[in-house]
Amino acid sequence: MRADARRNRARVLDAAEALFADRGASVSTEEIALRAGVGIGTLFRHFPTKEALLEAILMERVARLGEEARSLATAADAGAAFFGLFSRMVEQAVRKRSYLDALADASFDSRIARSTVGQEAVQALGALLARAQSAGAVRRDIGVPELIALVVGASQAAEHAGRDDAVRARILQVLFDGLRPVDRAPT
Repeated sequence: MRADARRNRARVLDAAEALFADRGASVSTEEIALRAGVGIGTLFRHFPTKEALLEAILMERVARLGEEARSLATAADAGAAFFGLFSRMVEQAVRKRSYLDALADASFDSRIARSTVGQEAVQALGALLARAQSAGAVRRDIGVPELIALVVGASQAAEHAGRDDAVRARILQVLFDGLRPVDRAPT
């Protein structure tokens, strides 16, 4: 892809992500193109459907998640790195819920799980989890499938709490207490 085409694609993705997060998946492709500073034809050359645009945004997010998990794999405090990433994943999911819901019927979960990006993110999360477990910060009977399920559940609980930051923080604290080994959980 030419440099200008890469820049246009990135601008469309950035504009779409911001608009979808702010107003939901009902935002028109014309608004996205206008915000990105490109013509509608340019948008459709890169993303022939709105679903393709949504998927591209989510794939980018999964790629960033994998990169962040890999970068945290050597953090001095493996437990803090693990719980910090978990918190950020929940916060991002809550902010992006509106367009995640738009893909719920599009079998996106299975496509991302089979993708190279998805597999790399799962491996990076697994490595970060294993390191936190080795450090004694996370109980050993949790694997990546449980971790992903817990992030999804925590995201839904945090969304239910709405804008009440104190409630959202308590939800995460209760969950984190459950993730810690029994001898390390607060009483």
